[in-house]
Amino acid sequence: MSKLFDYPGGIRCMWMRGGTSKGAYFLEEDLPTDTKLRDDVLLRVMGSPDKRQIDGMGGADPITSKVAVVKKSRRDDADVDYLFLQVFVDQTIVTDAQNCGNILAGVGPFALERGLVSASEGKNDVRIFMQNTGQIAIAQVQVEHGRVVYEGDAQIDGVPGSSSAIPITFKDTAGSSCGALLPSGQAVDSIDGVNVTLIDNGMPVVVMNADDMGIKGTETREELEANDVLRHKLESIRLKAGTLMNLGDVQEKSVPKMTMVSAPTNGGAISTRTFIPHRCHASIGVLGAVSVATAAVLEHSPANAIASFSESDCMSLDVEHPTGRMTVVLNRDEAGEVASAALLRTARKLFDGYVFVHENGLT
Repeated sequence: MSKLFDYPGGIRCMWMRGGTSKGAYFLEEDLPTDTKLRDDVLLRVMGSPDKRQIDGMGGADPITSKVAVVKKSRRDDADVDYLFLQVFVDQTIVTDAQNCGNILAGVGPFALERGLVSASEGKNDVRIFMQNTGQIAIAQVQVEHGRVVYEGDAQIDGVPGSSSAIPITFKDTAGSSCGALLPSGQAVDSIDGVNVTLIDNGMPVVVMNADDMGIKGTETREELEANDVLRHKLESIRLKAGTLMNLGDVQEKSVPKMTMVSAPTNGGAISTRTFIPHRCHASIGVLGAVSVATAAVLEHSPANAIASFSESDCMSLDVEHPTGRMTVVLNRDEAGEVASAALLRTARKLFDGYVFVHENGLT
């Protein structure tokens, strides 16, 4: 416990926006080594469980209740190791069952800020080992005069204004959580009478047509969250899909994500509405978009039947979501399988200092 209260009661922390998410970035050495104590601390940091997270830093939404734990890597193929933790808003749950490609966008800048990676002028490739799934991502971060550049002209939907571009390349993400790209062994399964694609190309996702769920796929986030019939149907499918996806009992897990797809309406490849898993996402997760885009190019899948894209070895698919769209670039290998994916993200440092956790608040 003494490690926690060196400052006194404060834990060194950087708050960052990564992509369309926001959360706390910690050095592993600044958190308790005991997992139970660490999770208890993070619940207190965020103010969970409470739907407003009023007694913590969380923003009363899953996309603002996230944590990155980073350390210098001992691997030859990585510079830093990154563990993502989702802190539930209204439950005493902290889970490492998934990756987060949005929070990942801030890991490269954070590693440079903390001196885990030596900065050089210009573009810096930061190799990140994603501990949750065992894959490598490469984030390109701009440095000028020894400092990370956050200002720039890159824009991503779901974030106002513009920032410095952070291109991220993912490789070998297929089956990262479920053991296979299609853990059930097929592109189409039927659960509760609904045709679905169970897919994991960096994020376990259940993909289904919006029509089959009784919606148009153009509804607002608020409309979907108020649809109790839809939420019940989604959760029933999700719990059954968990077993088929080799995830076991997912009742208290944040995966799989549930994405309902429809024909694009804004010039993209496909339109989406995603539950993550119990709240409707304001946009779509980075790796969730990769999995959905991959499902869209699978022959005979529900998504493929309505998707609009041009077949090639290098395909650019714009995945539409409630606040815009996200571009996913899929590269196929000689066998025609998706071998890598790349996306453009941005990040911004919001504050750097200490977050306070009272000892008498820990269990």
